[in-house]
Amino acid sequence: LGDFYEMFFDDAKMVSKELELTLTGRNCGLEERAPMCGVPFHSADTYIAKLVEKGYKVAICEQVEDPATSKGIVDRDVIRIITPGTVTSQTMLNEKENNYLASVYVDKQGMSISYCDISTGELYTTEEIDSLNLYETILNELVKIDAKEIIVNDEFMERFGDDDIKVVTGGYIFPLNNAYYTKKATEDAIKAQFGSVSMTSLGLAGRDHCILSLGALLAYLLETQKQSLKQITRCSFYEMGKHMSLDKATLRNLEITETLYEKRVQGSLLGVLDKTGTAMGSRKLKQWLREPLNNAAEINWRLDAVEELTQQPLLENNLREALKEIYDFERLTGRIASGNANGKDMIALKDGAEIGRMRIESIGG
Repeated sequence: LGDFYEMFFDDAKMVSKELELTLTGRNCGLEERAPMCGVPFHSADTYIAKLVEKGYKVAICEQVEDPATSKGIVDRDVIRIITPGTVTSQTMLNEKENNYLASVYVDKQGMSISYCDISTGELYTTEEIDSLNLYETILNELVKIDAKEIIVNDEFMERFGDDDIKVVTGGYIFPLNNAYYTKKATEDAIKAQFGSVSMTSLGLAGRDHCILSLGALLAYLLETQKQSLKQITRCSFYEMGKHMSLDKATLRNLEITETLYEKRVQGSLLGVLDKTGTAMGSRKLKQWLREPLNNAAEINWRLDAVEELTQQPLLENNLREALKEIYDFERLTGRIASGNANGKDMIALKDGAEIGRMRIESIGG
């Protein structure tokens, strides 16, 4: 309304308490004035971030027609729903961490987990059938993913509940109605995202559990974002056994990504090793530390790459200097694809591409 985002009735009472805003009122034709509070539109991200951090979902309602041409009250509609796992605003994200939304599907045969960071367009899925320790497998995988928000099907809630997941992951849990997890609904959601392609071409042939968790995830994203997800262009299937399984206690006690008591990156293994030149590199390094490889060939490939750079210090230095000038292309292109980019983002993309081209030429690539 005008230059403010306003909330009314119970929403206003709750938000005024959570954000310490002044609660006012407005005549609306009822016997009593409607409780009301608001925030300036130009600083809304700050207030939204505080609500999302507390686990709330925030629906953004804006004008959808030109006031100059409309008669009477200007039409408004919900243009987007912001949840802990669907944040894209640069001011609300930690540039060195992924912001994952995970979807868990469980039935008597097995389970599947799909997860996505819509700020970068990353999308992954996996499944486990006939596991002897199904619940432990799920918990360990969710600890590794470190999702900010986890959606689950009804059967998961009936069998396991959400108390343990909240404790070991810190993520917010939202049960979804079984209607999201039907075969038709999930396949329709996948085709809506990737076009009329076969499950085989997506690497999902015979992986029915993956289709169910992935389809529910995409349907939830389309429902909250209110637009196509152009930044998500592919889905990567992975086998759980490819990486070492580290539970919450192991990650905490070994201080892999944060210190034991202060919960700080500085002083942890990640803090010691992270000399990356870009936010993209920092996120990738954190992912690698949380998911140690089990495959000897892939481990040796990484070691060979490190050895190559240590034997060519000039090349290493040139690469390091070049990377310092590269912007966060993953999130930059994500904002552009979702229509949330501004002029500064477009200039950053142009400058980053040009810097990259010149540096590669100078290195000899």
